[in-house]
Amino acid sequence: MPKPNQNANGAGSLVKHALAERLRDEIVAGRIAPGVRIVEGTWGRKFGAAQASVREAINILAHEGFVTKASGRSARVVSLSEQDVLQLFELRGALEGLAARLAAARGADMAQLEHALERMRRASRSGKSDEILDADRQFHLELCDLSGNPHLQQHARRLLLPLFAFVRMRVAATGQNTSPWNRGLDAHQRIVDLIREREGEVAEQYVRRLMARFGATAYQDWQKAPAQKKTRSAKRK
Repeated sequence: MPKPNQNANGAGSLVKHALAERLRDEIVAGRIAPGVRIVEGTWGRKFGAAQASVREAINILAHEGFVTKASGRSARVVSLSEQDVLQLFELRGALEGLAARLAAARGADMAQLEHALERMRRASRSGKSDEILDADRQFHLELCDLSGNPHLQQHARRLLLPLFAFVRMRVAATGQNTSPWNRGLDAHQRIVDLIREREGEVAEQYVRRLMARFGATAYQDWQKAPAQKKTRSAKRK
């Protein structure tokens, strides 16, 4: 039978992880904007939770990269500059390029990668930006998982999860549509094909070039609001 303090520790762990999930949802949905302070007391009152539990939840999000937390200061939601994004895409090129080469070398099962790409296509057809973002994140996390290298997988999650969270925040703020991702569907299919064909070195170089190309326009794409459609009255003029 578990000791009483073990039960208490288990309950505390559940609380802080549940609070972390709720805060993560607030960030991803854009209800806490990039760069905004997360005040423990405010969110403790909102969630009806102890301030210490909120602090532990924030520490989880800091470890995942969703928030930054300097010593003695309140945590802030991650905020990325255009230069940050360029550098992150450079790192993605190296990391995901290596993942593609390793996946091809080991003849990895492509089912989940293809499933993620099909999710992207469905979201593109329906015009749902939140769904295409989720599917895109799944695709790139799965690509890294296919490497079979747990260290690569760990670093990929720490890079990709907060990056995609930031993208979701920007997309929510601007009302962006799926057009920036629609243009990349064929490129994602090319990655799948190269890995399946066991063309590891070609796949690695292709992913590197692709990330450089995506990185050059990504920040501006996320900042743009979609063009407004002309009204019928305007068309009649």
